[in-house]
Amino acid sequence: MVIQIVKQLVVLAIALIMLYPILWMIASSLRKPNEIFTNMGLWVSHPQWKNYVDGWFGLSQPFGRYFLNSLLLVACAIVGNVITCSMAAYAFARLNFKGRPLMFGFMLLMLMIPIHVVIIPQYIIWNSLSMINTYIPLIVPKFLAMDGFFTFLFYQFIRGLPRDLDEAAKIDGAGHWRIYWQILMPLMKPAIGTTAVFTFMWTWNDFFSQLIYLTDPKLYTVPIALRAFIDATSKSSYGPMFAMSVLSMIPLFIVFCFGQKYLVEGIATTGGK
Repeated sequence: MVIQIVKQLVVLAIALIMLYPILWMIASSLRKPNEIFTNMGLWVSHPQWKNYVDGWFGLSQPFGRYFLNSLLLVACAIVGNVITCSMAAYAFARLNFKGRPLMFGFMLLMLMIPIHVVIIPQYIIWNSLSMINTYIPLIVPKFLAMDGFFTFLFYQFIRGLPRDLDEAAKIDGAGHWRIYWQILMPLMKPAIGTTAVFTFMWTWNDFFSQLIYLTDPKLYTVPIALRAFIDATSKSSYGPMFAMSVLSMIPLFIVFCFGQKYLVEGIATTGGK
């Protein structure tokens, strides 16, 4: 009994250590600017709710505009990754075509190449097409199955589904499109949920790519807008920045709470249910 209590206390202590940065940020969002970096505690004696008002209206656009911009990118990214990555995975897992091993190898290679290697060629291409400062460079690649991780995830899941389903559907006259859309797609809910959750988190928190392609303040997303609170040449608004950072975590928290079931199933299972 004593050993179990000690184990629980150790786990609780580790959890508090891991949560401390988030709790400190929430506390700092309610402090005066001169108290933020001088007080490492979590107790706020005089909450400054004005930081949330200043943060919401502190930039050239209300912060709600940046939330909508990020939600637009996230929605397009989720739809693109789910549809195109699952279609590519179906082709690799179920179809026999010339060059499949080579193309599958290129797909796996995409998992190993850092984005910093390809960002310059991509930028040159989009710039030559006069599409910089638009959402097109951030959305279109999602509809081209460019995220090899999700393609491989769907591929592994489809491989776990029995081929008898395909054969039965073919006997009934179904083609590849109908097998993919009506037979396999409903069975891939765990993989779809995993893809949606990861795509949401990665796109919502993406700072580097969005900073490269977006220069118009009206097109800014949440990560870029948060960076705008820190000005190297004048006074930085850390209080409002922390306040908006707290608000920006709420969508991530909600998505993770509702999607963790599919997240665990998508990673742990092989689709053989």
